[in-house]
Amino acid sequence: MSDNRQSIYSLSVDDLVKNASDIDMNGKDRSKVTVSDVSLDQQAKRNKWTKGFSRMFEKIEERPTPSNVYNWRIYGTALMASAAAIIIGYDGGFIGGTVALDSFKQEFGLADDAHHYKSTISNVISVFHAGCFFGALISYPFSFYLGRRLSLIIAAVLITVGSAIMLAASSKVGLGPIYAGRVIAGIAVGFLTNLTPVYLSEISPPAIRGRVIALYEIGWRVGDLVGFWINYGIDEHIPNSKKQWFIPFAIQLIPLGMFLLGSILMRESPRWLFSVNKDEQALNNLTWFRELDESHEYIIYEVNQIKMSLEKQRVSIGLGLWDPATEVFVRNHQLLKRLCLTCSLFLFQNFLGIQSINYYSPIIFQTLGVKGTNATLFSTGMFGVVKFICTFIYVLFIVDQFGRRIAFMCSSTICSICFWYIGAYLKLNDPTKPGILAGPGGKTAIGMMYIWIALFILAWSGGPFVVGSEVFDTNIRAFMQAINAAVSWVPIFIMSRFTTNMIDTMKFGIYFFFASLAAISIPFVFFFIPETKGVALEDMDKLFNSKVPTWKAHSILMEETRHVTEEGMHDPNIHLIDIGKHEHEHIEGDLITKKV
Repeated sequence: MSDNRQSIYSLSVDDLVKNASDIDMNGKDRSKVTVSDVSLDQQAKRNKWTKGFSRMFEKIEERPTPSNVYNWRIYGTALMASAAAIIIGYDGGFIGGTVALDSFKQEFGLADDAHHYKSTISNVISVFHAGCFFGALISYPFSFYLGRRLSLIIAAVLITVGSAIMLAASSKVGLGPIYAGRVIAGIAVGFLTNLTPVYLSEISPPAIRGRVIALYEIGWRVGDLVGFWINYGIDEHIPNSKKQWFIPFAIQLIPLGMFLLGSILMRESPRWLFSVNKDEQALNNLTWFRELDESHEYIIYEVNQIKMSLEKQRVSIGLGLWDPATEVFVRNHQLLKRLCLTCSLFLFQNFLGIQSINYYSPIIFQTLGVKGTNATLFSTGMFGVVKFICTFIYVLFIVDQFGRRIAFMCSSTICSICFWYIGAYLKLNDPTKPGILAGPGGKTAIGMMYIWIALFILAWSGGPFVVGSEVFDTNIRAFMQAINAAVSWVPIFIMSRFTTNMIDTMKFGIYFFFASLAAISIPFVFFFIPETKGVALEDMDKLFNSKVPTWKAHSILMEETRHVTEEGMHDPNIHLIDIGKHEHEHIEGDLITKKV
């Protein structure tokens, strides 16, 4: 790289603010203003503020990166892909409140039998998650043969069909269309939970990969928020009728249309295209995403990294459909261990209590002393607001700045404390019993519930998706993420099906159960989950080197990678390679170059 090009390390937000502030709005050069014109105190405050501001948006790079790489195409594509998450979030936001409406109960004959109602609603909610489990598994062969983009388009069409079928339900035909539609929609969502994070991880530069994947989480929270408040608005303004429960089901079609259009406009993953030998299209897509010419050393280096990774996989694993399964479950126990770690993150994520709260928040708030359908729906809606705001905080200030590890551990600590308190409060003062009022302790319990959801969103809601989609090589990534996604739907199914039973039988003990799991997750993350922020996808194997302590692996790898890549990118012999011509190649360190 030429000496006169500033790297990401030398060009900070401090420099940008300073350069911009040297010229005032009238064109006067402020650099010539004397100290007497500006107080030293004001300068100190401004410098302190800009320094803090720059740290919040600092990018952790493993090699010098042109500013063009962080462009609107990456974020725009991520926003289009995140429309898939709006669909998933909307289901979690609307279904629990909609089936709690009196109009829904009366339409399907569920108003007079509380036990039959709870059992039926549990089935309505959980069949969706059963479909998600199988959808996540079968998405792998689709993505292997058809690629990420076309598989996402298929999922968009499938979920649209499922959502349309749900609208055929009525008092005459019963709940059959809702069951059938939710199973079909669930299969499509299984596709999305696997392929969307994989796609986003493959198009993203390392320094902002966590932020880009976390945009998927923002989409989830947008849908979540809309679903919660749709229920509240309908209960508040629409009289008891079929239209009251029908509208929330119909609104699903809006984000579906957005996602279908977005998936058609998106470009295929360059990494997948390289893996199927469509090198020309892959290079075109990669240069489009990076806004760089194909002759730029950054592009050359990235292509060489991808091809080197694919060549290693061809030799050690194979590039066939089931070669990853053989490698993981038969030959390479290190990969199996890594898969167990990512699956464990998803199990912790969905057994910490979030699914019970998502789908049964009206019931949860009633147990804390909130009375009336409208009041519980309002409390649930505020829940959605907290999740939405905290997701933005996670994306902007946590995932790529503080990292994944510290966020997991801090979140689990506070989440555990919150649920220990709520469980103890309900044991000593249960406001659902006759003559017992919630009192100040009940208000504190509700406050603890909001604190819990805020801290959960700041780490566990999006973190497992980020880690699970980035720690495996290209050829096995879709296979591994398919298993991760399928595993994640198992606890979701369990909690959505049996939460009402757990509340009835365990009562306050359900909170102790969740608090205990949060406490267990802290040492699990500390000893087994390495930090992944800023690490290139092709370097993830080194991060899981068993000879290096987990809590030191990231800093050691980043230091070594900076040294190697800075030397490699200054090598005058570096240019694009053709993996197919092995006789002209040699591997030097982590960089493939062609003899010249």
